[in-house]
Amino acid sequence: MFNRLSKLLFVICLVAPFVSCTKKAAESPSAGNKVVNLAIWSNFISKEALEDFKAKTGITVNVTNYSSNEELLAKLQAGATGFDVAVPSDYMVFAMAQLGLLEKIDPSKTPNRAGLDPMYLNKAFDPSNEHSLPFDWGTTGIAVHRDRFKGEIKSWKQLFETPELAGKFTLLDDSREVLGAALKSMGKSLNTTSASDIEQAKALLKKVKPRVKSFTSEPLVGLKEGEIAVAQAFSSDALQARRDTQGKIDYIIPEEGATLWIDCLVIPKGAPHVEEAHALVNYLLDSKTDLERVKKILVGSAHRGSAEALTADVRAIPGLFPSESIRSKLEVMNDLGDAMGLYDRAWTEVKAGE
Repeated sequence: MFNRLSKLLFVICLVAPFVSCTKKAAESPSAGNKVVNLAIWSNFISKEALEDFKAKTGITVNVTNYSSNEELLAKLQAGATGFDVAVPSDYMVFAMAQLGLLEKIDPSKTPNRAGLDPMYLNKAFDPSNEHSLPFDWGTTGIAVHRDRFKGEIKSWKQLFETPELAGKFTLLDDSREVLGAALKSMGKSLNTTSASDIEQAKALLKKVKPRVKSFTSEPLVGLKEGEIAVAQAFSSDALQARRDTQGKIDYIIPEEGATLWIDCLVIPKGAPHVEEAHALVNYLLDSKTDLERVKKILVGSAHRGSAEALTADVRAIPGLFPSESIRSKLEVMNDLGDAMGLYDRAWTEVKAGE
């Protein structure tokens, strides 16, 4: 069922010129220092956590960011072997494991895995959690800056069709998420393999594109500064923007449903600092570290009982912990096998404006 290889050659060609820079960024700052090189989404780890890890272990964390799973995959495929720990999402873990890009994680060196919620373990993308451990989860929805747009918006359909939003909203620069939102707006699954469904989603997005301000997977700054009125956004970015603007940002999980993503900790094949990598993975899975991260980064925790351990004000943040009725409409992205080629072609046409 899982085979995402159809997309690799295209994406690799796009990022290959930048690989040498990635390698340099991942090298240790000076000989003799204990380091670990972490590839992670932007805004997904705090300075305080990095400093605490160094204080406890003597290991310096070098951080490299990426904006999509495909970007991370292509970097690894193209030879960016300096990473020790990475944080791909659910479906991408399987692709990386199938391509031989992941080391096995040693249970004896990651005892904090004992605190993980069984709900997030033994998933189809890594049934025995040999190559990955769940790190956090969240949703993909709609962020609204209420100083810029005061109208009602409850659905993907409204985002795509509201005339007043022309030139004022952004979509993620992510084929699966954007096509998934279009599919959801039509009552379809974001995991559909139907050529007809994907063609309809493409047609909708081509119609919508002239009204889109930009495609960006980094809307946080634009939302906070009021440059973006409405954005398709990951929950963590939207909720951080809400906190940093004293509540000016609303985060809405569309009524048609949305993506539920699970980010995972992995150790890339050939990691130069495997011991340090295990130390970082274990630290990030510590229950106290995990709770601090939930409060700062505003993601869901993969630990048992984490929500109950949080203060009432954190638990009450709108959209951070969706109700069961909302969760029932969420979908985890699956690897789509050969059907991924249909998404690739549709996305290329949408972005090219053909």
